[in-house]
Amino acid sequence: MTEEKLSVGFIGLGIMGQHMAGHILAAGHPLNIYNRTRAKGDALVAKGATWCDSPGAVADASDITITIVGYPADVEQVYLGEDGIIAKARPGSVLIDMTTSSPALAGKIAQAALARGLSALDAPVSGGDVGAKAGKLAIMLGGDARAFERVLPVLELMGGNIALMGKAGAGQHTKMANQIAIASTMLAVAESISYARAAGLDPMQVLKVIGTGAASSFLLNGLGPKMVDEDFAPGFFVHHFVKDMSIALSEAERLGLDLPGLSLARSLYGKLVDDGFGEEGTQALYRAYNAIHAEAG
Repeated sequence: MTEEKLSVGFIGLGIMGQHMAGHILAAGHPLNIYNRTRAKGDALVAKGATWCDSPGAVADASDITITIVGYPADVEQVYLGEDGIIAKARPGSVLIDMTTSSPALAGKIAQAALARGLSALDAPVSGGDVGAKAGKLAIMLGGDARAFERVLPVLELMGGNIALMGKAGAGQHTKMANQIAIASTMLAVAESISYARAAGLDPMQVLKVIGTGAASSFLLNGLGPKMVDEDFAPGFFVHHFVKDMSIALSEAERLGLDLPGLSLARSLYGKLVDDGFGEEGTQALYRAYNAIHAEAG
């Protein structure tokens, strides 16, 4: 099969998936799609994508099947269910799960795929909706090197920094490292803005100054201003981040690691979910500091 003729299936058309699938379609690949809410596929169908009625039907029609769904339980269902992707996929096809999920589950899926003559890669991404729109996501993969090379041209339509990190599960472990770094950085950004406000400074001006120095980061410069403006529209949902941190904490415990920064971030973000803010963006962590200040005042 030549790269030009590869048909691609895409399952999961959320905030990021819509853009990722759109890049594949725009590059001329036949695109088969499925989403639990069918209306989210309408725009892609209008541009030439083919709607399928189940994940298994997508896999049956595609040379490469890509998923980016919500939780590990969703991943397990769409891949390992009775009429799921592995049961219905074309022999020799490559399956790519781009959901942030469990490393152990990634290994389980890879073994089940191999038993049916398929290849499965775990390929979580980082970059949020901004990276998805621009086609510049960081994509970290685990799995077979030959399968990786085969699908790399399709991955390059969605990502700017793409790396095979090791065997099945290695992509998910790398994403856990990424989320751990983000968790403590988000705490630091929210605390920096809180301190600037309490000291009587203009927090936006502070961000402009420190954002060019050693404190500079994507989160400080990209999400810091949104915290200042109390713009909590989602680029990545709080409840999904809580899921990711919970996986990371579980893996850390298994590895014998104590990660206090991650534990604190998980606690504060969990309270946001409990308070009804799970559908907001991760910058909504600033709400927790606003609440602390209100209590102190």
